[in-house]
Amino acid sequence: MEKPFIMNQPIQPIKKTFSTPGGETAKAKTSFDQMLQEQLRQSGDIKFSRHAQARLDTRNIILTPQTLSRLEDAVQKAQSKGCKESLVVVDDLAFVVSIKNKTVITAVDGDNRRENVFTNIDSAVIS
Repeated sequence: MEKPFIMNQPIQPIKKTFSTPGGETAKAKTSFDQMLQEQLRQSGDIKFSRHAQARLDTRNIILTPQTLSRLEDAVQKAQSKGCKESLVVVDDLAFVVSIKNKTVITAVDGDNRRENVFTNIDSAVIS
C-alpha cells in the first residue's frame, strides 16, 4: 500500500494578474500619495464630506498630519464653546466644519479664499 503524500509547508495562494485588452498588466488608478491622503482624511475623529474631499482633490490641497492635528484641536475648542458650524483657519487653508458631526463640509486654499464669503457659520477658529 502506498503512503499518502503529506506536504510540510503551508499552501500559498495563487497570485493572479489581470491584463488589459492591450496585454498590459492593470495598475491601480490611485497613486500612493492619493491613498495616503485618503487614509489621513479618515484617521482621527474628523471626517470629510464628499464635497470637501472633492474640493481637496480639485484644488490639490495636501493635508499633513500636523495640519490634521491642528484642525482636530480647533474642532475640539469650538465644541467646548458650544459652536455648531465653524470656519477653521489653519495657515493658508480654511475649512467650514460641522462641529456636532466633526465633519469638514468644505475646504478652501489661500488662492481661492480671497473675496469668498463664508455663510451659515456661528464661529471662527484661527489655529
